[in-house]
Amino acid sequence: MKRIVFPFLLIAFTLLFSSCHKQRYVESEEEPVRYEFGLPIDSFRIDTGYVQTGETLGGIMNRLGADKKQQTQIATLSSDIFDVRRLRPGKVYYGLHQTDSAGVEHLCYWIYVASVREATVLHMEGKIHAEKHEKPIRYELRQAEAVIESSLWNAMTKNDLPVELALELSDIYAWTIDFFGLQKGDSIRVLFDETYVDTMRTGIGQIYACNFYHAKQWQQAYYFEAGELHTYFDENGKSLRKAFLKAPLNYKRISSHFSYARKHPVFKIVRPHTGVDYAAPTGTPVVSIGDGVVIEKGYKGQAGNMVKIKHNSTYTTAYLHLSKYGDIKQGSRVRQGQIIGYVGATGAATGPHLDFRVWKNGTPVDPLKLESPPADPVPAKYMPEFKHWVDSIGPRIW
Repeated sequence: MKRIVFPFLLIAFTLLFSSCHKQRYVESEEEPVRYEFGLPIDSFRIDTGYVQTGETLGGIMNRLGADKKQQTQIATLSSDIFDVRRLRPGKVYYGLHQTDSAGVEHLCYWIYVASVREATVLHMEGKIHAEKHEKPIRYELRQAEAVIESSLWNAMTKNDLPVELALELSDIYAWTIDFFGLQKGDSIRVLFDETYVDTMRTGIGQIYACNFYHAKQWQQAYYFEAGELHTYFDENGKSLRKAFLKAPLNYKRISSHFSYARKHPVFKIVRPHTGVDYAAPTGTPVVSIGDGVVIEKGYKGQAGNMVKIKHNSTYTTAYLHLSKYGDIKQGSRVRQGQIIGYVGATGAATGPHLDFRVWKNGTPVDPLKLESPPADPVPAKYMPEFKHWVDSIGPRIW
């Protein structure tokens, strides 16, 4: 019996010894070094503070114990690297200190946190220099659903969804859904990337697919990239965009409609006004309603500063009375939604407004009655790839 028991006792003792030895080894392991802003942060004594209103970098450095040599060098830093005048009240900063062999503490680094992602690190020892640090963005795929009770914005907040989603969804469905006519019970399903820095949610990335229930029907949208394509299509490959935007600006009211018998407010005579006047404050951005080429840019007498854009062989648009131009020139290509100028009152105008005009095959047409043709669908050569994409993610929003 003893010959049988002994091996088991020996094995048990061995295992116990091994376990205890392993436990002591684990306990003796050092904690991993924690790095923040590229520095072994636990190796320093850290002072944390917030920039106060009216506070200067010099005042902060005095409080942290920087010597005169350090402060003199800081003043010589290039503003391209770190502009000491751009400190913002409420921003957090850190002073990192170490004690030398003589027991004297020194300010080794100063860190200014401009945002959750960006920080500037001043290396205070030796010749002072600055480094920019940017934390990486982490993307998490999220599938969500929200039912609308009052507005799309409120639906986002109630369901703990980023409010940026409301803005992006408004752009995606700008041509197909009247967001001022949403009804209680309308709903949205969406598949998108949520962005994080460390553990903090910072916004949204790409929206891959969404399905909007409105006016008793579902409207699917899929983001698709292939070749030069990078936009949204329905499940059949038809574009959700139209060729033209409904209006070239955000306006307060329409001050004058398209007419062949309008009394001119300046010249007091009846003459055609083949455009629409949008009343808006001076400086309001004006955008091109569609892709095209700038064929005219300049001062045109009574029209003031004007931009004319040829969109295709059928449609041309013009934007009159601008206060100034966007970053465009005659002959340059512009994209839909690109700023081409700003509202003004140049030329024959009684106040700031945009006179917007449209020609179809050379004939003036009422911009408010413009029937915008749909943009091109997914090209046939990309349809197999598009269909595969829809089949793979569609079930997540149906």
